[in-house]
Amino acid sequence: MNVEEIEEEYKTSIKTGLSTEEAKKRLKIYGYNEIPEKKVHPIIKFLSYFWNPIAWMIEIAAILSAIIKHWVDFVIILILLLVNGVVGFWEEYKAENVIEFLKQKMALNARVLRDGKWQIIPAKELVPGDVVRIRIGDIVPADIILVDGDYLVVDESALTGESLPVEKKIGDIAYSGSIVKKGEMTGIVKATGLNTYFGKTVKLVEKAEKVSSYQKMIIKIGDYLIVLAVILIAIMVAVELFRGKSLIETAQFALVLAVSAIPAAMPAVLSITMAIGALNLAKKDAIVKKLVAIEELAGVDILCSDKTGTLTKNQLVCGEIIALNGFSKEDVVLFAALASREEDADAIDMAILNEAKKLGLMEKIKNYKIKKFIPFDPVIKRTEAEVTNDEEFKVSKGAPQVILDLCNADEELRRKVEEIVDKLAENGYRALGVAVYKNGRWHFAGIIPLYDPPREDAPLAVKKIKELGVIIKMVTGDHVAIAKNIARMLGIGDKIISISELLKKLKRGEIKEEKFDEIVEEADGFAEVFPEHKYKIVDSLQKRGHLVAMTGDGVNDAPALKKADCGIAVSNATDAARAAADIVLLSPGISVIVDAIQEARRIFQRMESYVIYRITETIRILFFVELCILILGIYPITALMIVLLAILNDIPILAIAYDNVVEPKSPVRWRMREILMLSTALGLSGVVSSFLIFYISDVFLHLTIAELQSFVFLKLILAGHATIFVTRIRDRLWKKPYPSKLLFWGVMGTNIIGTIVAAEGIFMAPIGWDLALFMWLYAHVWMLINDEIKMILLKRLKID
Repeated sequence: MNVEEIEEEYKTSIKTGLSTEEAKKRLKIYGYNEIPEKKVHPIIKFLSYFWNPIAWMIEIAAILSAIIKHWVDFVIILILLLVNGVVGFWEEYKAENVIEFLKQKMALNARVLRDGKWQIIPAKELVPGDVVRIRIGDIVPADIILVDGDYLVVDESALTGESLPVEKKIGDIAYSGSIVKKGEMTGIVKATGLNTYFGKTVKLVEKAEKVSSYQKMIIKIGDYLIVLAVILIAIMVAVELFRGKSLIETAQFALVLAVSAIPAAMPAVLSITMAIGALNLAKKDAIVKKLVAIEELAGVDILCSDKTGTLTKNQLVCGEIIALNGFSKEDVVLFAALASREEDADAIDMAILNEAKKLGLMEKIKNYKIKKFIPFDPVIKRTEAEVTNDEEFKVSKGAPQVILDLCNADEELRRKVEEIVDKLAENGYRALGVAVYKNGRWHFAGIIPLYDPPREDAPLAVKKIKELGVIIKMVTGDHVAIAKNIARMLGIGDKIISISELLKKLKRGEIKEEKFDEIVEEADGFAEVFPEHKYKIVDSLQKRGHLVAMTGDGVNDAPALKKADCGIAVSNATDAARAAADIVLLSPGISVIVDAIQEARRIFQRMESYVIYRITETIRILFFVELCILILGIYPITALMIVLLAILNDIPILAIAYDNVVEPKSPVRWRMREILMLSTALGLSGVVSSFLIFYISDVFLHLTIAELQSFVFLKLILAGHATIFVTRIRDRLWKKPYPSKLLFWGVMGTNIIGTIVAAEGIFMAPIGWDLALFMWLYAHVWMLINDEIKMILLKRLKID
C-alpha cells in the first residue's frame, strides 16, 4: 500500500496524527501496548515454599515427631515450617515489588504525533494508527509501517537471532523490540502488545547473563556449610545408631539440626538486602536493573565517564563564527541551521538554532523547504539536508576533518582549518565544519566553535569519587586539547591520550598489547574516542585486574556497557544504551554516581556482616552439638530447642538489611579467605564458651540434664544474637555507627522471649530467673571476648 492507503486503512494522518480523544477510544479497544506477564496466584506461590528440599526436611522431622508421639515437638516444628514459608514469601513479595517499581521507572517512551503536535508519551499508551518517529538508539516500541524518511538500519537479533542488521525503507515494517542502529524515519503503528508480529517486547529489566561475584560467593559459602553439616551430621547419626539409639529419634534430631545449620534463607536475605538498597538508589535517581549490579558497583575501582552531559552541561553555546571562502557569518549559521532539526532536540542542533535566532535568521529559514534530511550518524560524523527555495542545493555540518574530505579541500585550506581547530581546542572549544553544495561541488563555508561548559557539581563529584578510592577516567570524542582543558578544570588530570592514535600504533606493531594496556591504565582520560573504542578500553582495564564502570548514552555504547563490570546509562541515554546497562541514571551529571557507589558499599557491608554471622552460628551450633554427642554421649539441646532457636533467629536476621553501617572508603570485594577465617574463629570461640558453661552447669550448679539443656538453649540464643553486634562493624562493637533501632529491638525482643521461655520453663524445664540473669551476664562477657578476638584477627589479616 502507498502512504495514502495506509492512512486510510488506519484512519490517521501523518501530518496531524490521532486526536487525544481518538487515541483514548482505541486504547479501550486494543488495550495497553504491553505483553501481560503470567503471574502466579499468591496462594500457589505461598504453597510453593512448602515444596522444596529444606521444607521436605522439616516436614519429615514433623512426621517423625508424630510417629514417636512428641506432640510438642510436632507443633513447634510445624510453626517453624510456617514461619519459614511466611518469611520467604514476604521477602520475595517485597523484592518483587521493588523490581516492579524499577520496571515502571524504566518504561519505554515514544515520540508520537497527537493533535498535530509531537510529544513524548509512555510507549505502553501507543495504539494502532499512532504516528511515531523512531531514530538511532531507539527500541522500536510497536510494529510500525514506515511511511516517511530515507532508511533505517535495524538490529533484529534479539528477536530473530539474525546477527546482521537489516535495512528498512518506506513500506517496510519495523518490528517491536528491534533496535535502530542508523537512520531516522516516521511510521504508523500497525500493531501493539500481544498483536505484534513477535508478540513480545524487549524487557529492560532482565536477568544477569554472567555469574556475578555475589553469586559465586553464595555458591562457595553454601557449599562450605552444606558439606560441613552433612559430614558432621552423618558421623553423629552413625555413632548414635552404633550406640543403639532409636533410628526415628536420631533421624528426627539430625533433620532438625541440618535445617538449623544449612543457610537456606541466605540467598533470600541477601536479595532483600539488595532490593531495599535498589529502592534507596531509585529515590536518588539511579535505577538498578539487576540487583547483583549493586554488589558489582561496590567493588568498582575505575570509572570511565563520558564527558558530554555527564561531566559537562550538554548545553552547547556557539562562539565567534569563523567564515571562510568568501561566505559571511550569517551564511555559515544559515547553512548549519538548515542541516539541523529542532524536533530531535539534539544539543548541537539546538545551539545552532539558538544562534540563528540571535542573528534574526529564523524567518529566512522558514522560506526554505527541506526535501531530504540525513540525520547524524556516529560513523559518517555529519548531517546533510537537501534544500529548495529559488534554487536547489545541499548543506552539511559535522566534524571539520569529515567536511574537509567531503569538499576535497586542498592542502592550504586543510592546514588553515586545522590551525583554527587546534587554537579553538586549546581554549576548550569544539569545532563544527559547515559546507554547501552548489555548482556541482561542495564548498567549505566556515567553522562554528561550540563550547560545553563543565557542570557546576562536576569538580566536587570528581573529588568525592577520588576520595572513595575510585580512579576516574574521562572518555570523549573531542580533540585532545579540548579534553585536556576540561580534565584540568575538573581536577581529573592532564594525562589525556588519543585512543585513535594509540590503536593505530598497536595495529602497526609499534607497541605490544601489554604496553597498550599499561598506557590505558596510566591515562587520566581518552580523547578522539569512537564508540567501538570504549569496548577496547574496558577490556584493557579488566585485563589489568580492575573492576570497571563505564557510562554511555548511545546505541554504539551498548557493547562497552555490556562488557563493563557495571554499565551505567546516563540521563537521556538512548533506549538501546539503557537496555545494555546495569544501572540507569535519571538525573544528569555524576553526583548521582557518588550516591550510588556509597549506597552500594553500605549494602555490601550489611551483606558481609550477615554472611560472617551466619557462618559463625552454623559452626557454633554444629560443632558444639556434635562434640557433646560424640564425646559426652548426651544431647546438649533437644530437637524442639533447635527449632525454637531457628524461629527466634529469623527476626534479627531480617533486621540486618536495615542496619546502620560504616561506609567503606575504598572499593570492596568478597574476601572469602578472611571471611571464613574470621567466622570460623568466632564460631570456635562460641564452642569453647558453650563447653565452659556446660562444665559450670554440671560441676558448680549441679543442674539436671533437662535444666542443663534449657540453660544451654538460653546461652545459644543470647550469645548468638550478641554475635550480630560483634560482626556488624569492623571496629570495637561500641563504636559508631550504632545499630539501627529495628536491629537493636529485634535482637532485644527475641532475647527477652527466649529468656522468658527458659526461665519459666515453656516447652522445657524451667531454670529460674537467677540463672537466666547469670546467663545474660555470661553471654555478654563472652561478647566482649569475641570482640577482642575479632580485633586481633582484623589486625593480623589487615582487614579495614
